[in-house]
Amino acid sequence: MHPSLRFLSWLLAALLCSCQSLPPPTAAVHPVLLVSIDGLRADAVGSGAMPTLDGIAAAGVHADWMNPSYPSLTFPNHYTLVTGLRPDHHGIVNNTMRDAVLGRFSLKDRAAVEDPGWWGGEPAWVTLQKHGGRAATMFWPGSEAPIGGMHPRDWRRFDATTTPAERVDTVLEWLERPLPQRPRLLTLYFDQVDHEGHAYGPGSPQAREAMSRVDAALARLLAGLEARGLRDQVDLLLVSDHGMATMPPGQRDYLDDYLRAGGLGIDAIDVVSRGTSVGIAPRAGTETAVEQALVGRHPHAQCWRKRDVPARWHYGTHPRVPPVVCQADVGWDLTARASHQRNTTGGAHGFAPEAPDMRAVFIADGPGFADGVGMRAFDNVDVYPLLMRLLGIPAQPNDGNPHTFDAVLEDRP
Repeated sequence: MHPSLRFLSWLLAALLCSCQSLPPPTAAVHPVLLVSIDGLRADAVGSGAMPTLDGIAAAGVHADWMNPSYPSLTFPNHYTLVTGLRPDHHGIVNNTMRDAVLGRFSLKDRAAVEDPGWWGGEPAWVTLQKHGGRAATMFWPGSEAPIGGMHPRDWRRFDATTTPAERVDTVLEWLERPLPQRPRLLTLYFDQVDHEGHAYGPGSPQAREAMSRVDAALARLLAGLEARGLRDQVDLLLVSDHGMATMPPGQRDYLDDYLRAGGLGIDAIDVVSRGTSVGIAPRAGTETAVEQALVGRHPHAQCWRKRDVPARWHYGTHPRVPPVVCQADVGWDLTARASHQRNTTGGAHGFAPEAPDMRAVFIADGPGFADGVGMRAFDNVDVYPLLMRLLGIPAQPNDGNPHTFDAVLEDRP
C-alpha cells in the first residue's frame, strides 16, 4: 500500500475509534436526568397523591414496581442504581459500616462519605467523563467522593435545607448551558418523603404533604424544561431507592435478650449496624458462643452467619459484611437496650427487599422511551445498563440485565 494511503487508513481508523469513545455533544445526544424520591413507595404511583408523577407515568414507561437490593437502605441502593452492582459487590453494604483499614462509616461522617476508598465500582458519571462527556449531580450518594480521582464536573454537598424548588432550579440552570458545557447525565435527589415517612409513618399527613411538595417540584421541572424547549429532548428517569413500612408503637426487639438466652451480655458483641438490617461482630473469643445465641429464628427477627444469608439477597461475601447478619421482620426494630435511639412510632425501611412495603418506583419518559407502556417488576441493578445505553457509552462490569428495557426503548441515534 502506498504510504499516503496507509496513513489515510490509519487516520480513518483512529477517527472511528475516537467517535466510539467520545460521542460528540450534539443535539442528537439527549441528556439523561435521573431523579430519586427517597423512600417513595411503589403504591404511591396512581394513588392521586402526586398528580404530576402520575401524569409522567401515564405518558411514558411505568413499572409495576422495582425491587431494591439488600439491604433496602438509602446509600447502598442509590449507589447500586448508578453502578449496577449489588451492595455486596460495590462495598456500600449498609448505611453504617466498619472496614479493617478505613475504620467506621456513617451517613453523617463527612470525612468517610468523601473518602473514595469506601466506594467500589465505577459510577456512571465517572465512566461518562472518561469518555469525554460531562456529568452534574444535585445530590447523590457517592458523588461527594473523588471516585477514581474524579468528581462529577458539577456537584453539590448534601444540604437538607436546600428546598425542592432550589434543587430543580439548579438542574435547569445546568441544562441551559451551551451544548459543549451542558451535562449529558444529571441527577436530582429529594429526601423529603423519606424524612417525613421516618418521623410520622408513610401514610401520615406529614408524609403526604412531603409527597405534594416533591410533586410540585416535579411540575416546576417539567415547566422549566418546556420553557427551554427541552421537554422532548431529555430522557427523564424517576426512581426511588426503597419503600417505607409503618412501625407500630413498641415493636422493638433487643439483642440483649437474644444473648441472655445464651448466657452472654451485650458486651460480647460489637453492633456494627442496628435498626432493621443489623450487622454484628462478636468480640474476640466469643465467636462460637455468639453464633449459638444469635443464629436462627427469633420472635421478630432472624439471624444468619454471613455465608448463610439467603442467596436471593446476593449478600454476605464482602469483607465489610459483619460475621452475623440479623434481619428484623417488617414493622419491627432490632437494637441494644443501652443504645437505641430509633423512634418506632413512625416508619422504617431496611426490611427484606421482597416485602411489598419495600417496593420502589420506576418511571421513565422522553425521546428514548415508548409512550404509555407498562412493565413488570425488575431488580434495580438493571437501571445502570439502561443509563449507559441511553448515554451511548460502554457499561462497566455489573450485575444488571442489559435487556430488561428492550421492549420499551425507542431506537437510539
